[in-house]
Amino acid sequence: MQYDNSYRATFLSRPNRFIANVLLDGKPEVVHVKNTGRCRELLLPGANVYLEKSGNPDRKTCYDLIAVEKGARLINMDAQAPNRVFAEWVGAGGFQDGLTLLRPETTWGNSRFDFYWEASNRRGFVEVKGVTLEEDGAVYFPDAPTARGVKHVEELCACLEQGYEAALFLVVQMEGVAFWAPNDRTHPAFGTAVRRAAERGVQILAWDCKVTPDSITLRRPVSVRLHGVQENLC
Repeated sequence: MQYDNSYRATFLSRPNRFIANVLLDGKPEVVHVKNTGRCRELLLPGANVYLEKSGNPDRKTCYDLIAVEKGARLINMDAQAPNRVFAEWVGAGGFQDGLTLLRPETTWGNSRFDFYWEASNRRGFVEVKGVTLEEDGAVYFPDAPTARGVKHVEELCACLEQGYEAALFLVVQMEGVAFWAPNDRTHPAFGTAVRRAAERGVQILAWDCKVTPDSITLRRPVSVRLHGVQENLC
């Protein structure tokens, strides 16, 4: 996934979930934040951030905040990127052999899953989640309670009972991490739901990404740890 017109800036403050104040070329600028999560450990005053200039002249904000430096690590925090990156990867031959259909935003039961796929006599659903929360080289999801996320995981289990395959796919929006785990301290119900889903046969997959100031690409699998890491959680 490639961004156009990428610019480096300095983060100043975040008045609300949707906008941030930055310093761009020495001048203050209000930008749109493409992630409504908390991101408190990322958006710190003085942090280097990366912006994409919008091509829409009617927008109130001219730039989107898409990435941030956390120490030596560059983290993409565009909430729309995970689905796009996953779709591009699948289109390039990743995920399933012999894929004949990949359809985004598909409703099943009481949920709308990110993707529905078919391959020969197999079919299934995938729910994609972006991961930006990192601590001591490990990554966690979610960074805030997510009742919607629990509902999606529970309905992935229901899909299995109807003969579908099901997967939760974690797109880690950075590279070189040790493992992914559910953030039980922030939302224990999500961790419980994920562990139950894994026991029933839902695939829990995590991949990291190569991130640059103007691109993000799926890179390689990340170890998934569902038990025994609570003491490390944020």
